[in-house]
Amino acid sequence: MGIEPVGGVVACTNKWDARTLLSLNDGGNLYQAYLVRIPTDVTATLRPQDRPRWPGGVRLLSSVLSLLVIAAVIYEIRGVHMHAILAMIPSSPTFWIVFAASYLAQPITEWLIFKRLWKVGPSAFGALLRKLIYNELLLGYLGEVFFYAWARRRLRLQAAPFGAVKDVTILSAVAGNVMTVLMLAVAWPLASATQLGLQTRAVVLSLSVVLITSMAMLLWRRQIFSLPRSDLRFIFAMHIVRIVMATALSALLWHLILPAIPLLWWLLLATIRLLISRLPFVPNKDVVFAGLAVFMLGHDVEIASLLTLMAGLILISHILVGSSFALSDLFRREAGA
Repeated sequence: MGIEPVGGVVACTNKWDARTLLSLNDGGNLYQAYLVRIPTDVTATLRPQDRPRWPGGVRLLSSVLSLLVIAAVIYEIRGVHMHAILAMIPSSPTFWIVFAASYLAQPITEWLIFKRLWKVGPSAFGALLRKLIYNELLLGYLGEVFFYAWARRRLRLQAAPFGAVKDVTILSAVAGNVMTVLMLAVAWPLASATQLGLQTRAVVLSLSVVLITSMAMLLWRRQIFSLPRSDLRFIFAMHIVRIVMATALSALLWHLILPAIPLLWWLLLATIRLLISRLPFVPNKDVVFAGLAVFMLGHDVEIASLLTLMAGLILISHILVGSSFALSDLFRREAGA
């Protein structure tokens, strides 16, 4: 009786009927089995489980996000005082170069991370820029959902992209927590001396949350992270570089707007602002930072104008970039219809 493996399945190559029951003797153990006759022209098709079963779902998600971005742009642009912002914008091209570097710091570092992990090309930078816009204009971590869907659709990966996206996001939070603790140790004597809303109880609660979450990730790192240790170290280092670079570029931008104040003071203020933004239980973060800045520098009117200018420029940049992506998506859908 000719029995041989065919495509990983044991098939019968003689004329036995498919309902023939055989008794098998294997070292004294008796078994009964049916022989199944399989046509020789049968081919098996394996389907990746990590590919979307509904290909139009990713396109629908992109269209919905584009419409939401347009709605967010219409809502946000109502509160932008264009005349006041335009009047304060410096004319120096250096300012705009530094501002562009500051704005693109996050997508650039993330592109370098995923270039190492997935060997992505330039198209991934646009997806990471969309990720930033969706997180800022719509909802936090919605950008990660979009980028995960984009990776599943556009990239051919050996493993599911969820693990890499998850690890990059978690390590971003861990790097922020580490920098928060370090900055708090440096800036706390100055901040406590000013007594401008940075209450000890709020700081202790915030620091407890930061330390507990970081320790939990450290203790259960084998269950949480899925990437190799060398990749995790690289991702963590890139997040630290991003945080330091963003802080330094913010200080340089402020110095270009108000050059009479030494750059060292702006570096200290940028560090304190990053620290305040990372403490979850500190209320009225902008008010606290403005009070610290006025206390340290004494330029109350100029500091208020500076904060208004930077907030307005960042919001306008989000609106312009988000509108460009949204309109491009809608026109592409209409052209392809």
